Amino acid sequence: MVVNALHAKSGGGVTYLRNMLPLLAEDERLETHIFLHRTQLELFHPLDERIFVHVFEFPLGLARLTIWEQFVLPIMAKIMSADLIFSPANFGSLFLGNQVILLRNALAVARTETRWSKRLYWVALGIITFLSLLRAKRAIAVSRYAAQSLSLGFDHWFEDKVRIVHHGINPTFNPEPVAERGDFILAVSDIYVQKNLHTLFQALGPVFQRHPRLELRIAGQKIDDWYYSRLVAEAESLGIADRIRFLGRLDGRELPDLYRRCRVFVFPSTAETFGNPLVEAMACGAPVVSSSSAAMPEIVGDAALLCNPLDHEDMSRALLNVLEDPELAARLSRKGLERAQSFSWKKTARQTADVLLEAAGSC
Repeated sequence: MVVNALHAKSGGGVTYLRNMLPLLAEDERLETHIFLHRTQLELFHPLDERIFVHVFEFPLGLARLTIWEQFVLPIMAKIMSADLIFSPANFGSLFLGNQVILLRNALAVARTETRWSKRLYWVALGIITFLSLLRAKRAIAVSRYAAQSLSLGFDHWFEDKVRIVHHGINPTFNPEPVAERGDFILAVSDIYVQKNLHTLFQALGPVFQRHPRLELRIAGQKIDDWYYSRLVAEAESLGIADRIRFLGRLDGRELPDLYRRCRVFVFPSTAETFGNPLVEAMACGAPVVSSSSAAMPEIVGDAALLCNPLDHEDMSRALLNVLEDPELAARLSRKGLERAQSFSWKKTARQTADVLLEAAGSC
């Protein structure tokens, strides 16, 4: 099996492969090869010695990568006599039949974008996702929402092809006891427009007025410079810039501690097919306030207080409810810990390997 990982650069795509690759390598039924660009090596270091790594150095860029994936990848797969190509992105080569794709990028992002170039990108992604789904032997959807939305409403066409396999949770995210919670709200996401942080900023006015020592901490990479600049300007105009801290990307030791110590974890995103930070927060015992859109209700169940992500007043009310009701916060923390136990990367890897072998057997 060849894992085409060239699209994994940040966020959930990297988290998925970092956790899955070592577990797939343990499966004696699979011989795992991975295609990486040299610029990705640091993201996945160290790789399990049982994985065969193929490193490429062609100049990166969306056009070049698309050409390589559509035309060069099928040739390489044939040369290697690969039984199966696993593309952990929404799409793969349209010239490969022996392929499994991972349905994980939310196409609803197109509705949140105001930039036409970005909208066109997401529309194009929707088209190639649908065509890849037609060509693939199997597809793994990370949630029921992903299966429905990424098949563009034609999910009944693909019932025999799509398998739903939730993401897991790394054991480092656990409820180790802390002396006390800090005076901060935590949000965890890379900086993209669909993360809806601008609505969260608008929701914080009443919250900060009633809790003058409270601040918002945001953990995540500044991927979209345009949106980051918009957020900085928004914080300045609302007069809350001194109460917001952008922490950047954090390592595996710092993030669990923040989850454990926050007063409340908030996830305001409008477009997610899963939402890894939700499971991480629940596993660490953080009380969770989450958007009610996309896959979020499916992932949190009754373990979070849901709010309308497009209504900053509703978001304010939800945050204040958790901050000012200790019994509610404790109940959400307890339910979150229970909910998080149903997510495991080992279970994800086992189910994924079964789908891969099923697809290989039908090639």
